Amino acid sequence: MNKFLLAIVFCFSTFYATSQAGYEITINLKNCNDSIAYLTYYQFDKTYIKDTCTHVKNGKFIFKGKGKLEKGIYSLVSQQKSIYFDFFVDDATQKLELKNDLGVANVHGLTAVNSPRESEFLDYIKFISKQNKEFVAYKNGIKLATKKDTLHLNEKQKEFDKTIQEYEAVFLEKNKGSYIGDVLNLKMDKVLKDIPKASNGRPDSLAVYKFYKKHYWDNVDFKEDATMRNPFFFSKLKKYFESVVVTHPDSVSVEVDKIMDKTKEGSLLYKLTLAHLTYTYETSNIMGFDKVFVHIIDKYFKSGKASGIYDDESVVTKIIKRADLLRPLLVGSIAPDLSMIKAKDYEVMKKMGFESAKTSDEVTKVFYANANEINKLFYHLHSVSADFIILVFWDVDCGHCQKEIPKLIDLYNQLKKENKDVKVFSVYTLHEGDKYLKYIDEKKLNDWINVYDGAHYNNVIEKYDVYSTPVIYVLDKNKVIKAKRIGVEQIENVIKEMEKEYKSK
Repeated sequence: MNKFLLAIVFCFSTFYATSQAGYEITINLKNCNDSIAYLTYYQFDKTYIKDTCTHVKNGKFIFKGKGKLEKGIYSLVSQQKSIYFDFFVDDATQKLELKNDLGVANVHGLTAVNSPRESEFLDYIKFISKQNKEFVAYKNGIKLATKKDTLHLNEKQKEFDKTIQEYEAVFLEKNKGSYIGDVLNLKMDKVLKDIPKASNGRPDSLAVYKFYKKHYWDNVDFKEDATMRNPFFFSKLKKYFESVVVTHPDSVSVEVDKIMDKTKEGSLLYKLTLAHLTYTYETSNIMGFDKVFVHIIDKYFKSGKASGIYDDESVVTKIIKRADLLRPLLVGSIAPDLSMIKAKDYEVMKKMGFESAKTSDEVTKVFYANANEINKLFYHLHSVSADFIILVFWDVDCGHCQKEIPKLIDLYNQLKKENKDVKVFSVYTLHEGDKYLKYIDEKKLNDWINVYDGAHYNNVIEKYDVYSTPVIYVLDKNKVIKAKRIGVEQIENVIKEMEKEYKSK
């Protein structure tokens, strides 16, 4: 069902802004016993308190201020922090009086005392409320005993939705150019009405999608900060990147730039949108989408276009550093080489003094004292020859590793039985060689390439972003990263896709 706010008031004042000394919002609510109330406003994905009324008499709230209220949707919030209703303020509407004689929660009793054009908008609110109540009553009055009942309910819902959409379309046409029109435009989806037929005779879903995407942001002014001061902009932006844009990092990067190009650099909308997109793709759980994060950093942060986004400018430096760390680890990049020591050479390294060295200076001295021998012991990731290379970073004592490594052993044995040219480059992230060797022996991992950073040469943790274990990468025969940070259960499908790629070439 389409839903709107419980009550929204949009007022066109007859006073010019230049004649107003400030704002004054007066609200009379029958049967309201609150002694405190808040005037709040929406901004991107949050709400903020603009004013507080502590002198409430007989349900009358008065909010006054010397400055001008910025264009947007404001809310009357009770002392229990629940919203009574929302209302609009535009550039010319700074003095407003509202009342509700039917009770605080009854939208049908809400009126605007000094706004002649408010009646039409309140009719819209009451219509939406009535439609929602009628559908809920209908739904509660039937039994969903069969699939036929469910289908019938779905059809009934479509009827209600269509009625609301037609009403909204008429209302939007009447209010084009006003702030309420802009807000309603954000709420409404643009859909293709006359759907053509595809070659198979069915409705052309591709044409529907192309129309929807092309017109998704029609008449949305990204240059105006007021565009984000409502409850619809953020959800629309989020939906666009989650459900409308093609789910591929290159496609998403293009769309990020298109959205940012619509905004005015340095504006609040620009800053909040860029901050949101940066965080979204830095923390994305979808493999490969850190590429979008790196793209954002390279284009906006490194060019100085992220100035003022964060109160602490050191945050920008940290974010850039994070992107620099991830760049060589992106899917499609050649995996950074590792110069490791085989587990079987642990005793040799121990005799050199690496295990007894306590400081980085001591480790450096031991390294240079044995450099020639160490260079002979190094085993390089890039020297591994196999169609499929599973690179795993793990720790013997890690609880999650103790569950995942046995699964990887089983998968490896299965892949070998299927005559897959696969090798496991197993990196122990610590230096307790005795534990490592014992585990290798007990679990029969001698077919794996078992290594560790015995010479303290690689800084594996940072080089491969191993902030927890286990971490699994899958590389092709050219050491190109095909998958990263995946579970054991995903490896087989990755290898199947790689096989298709090999055959196509």
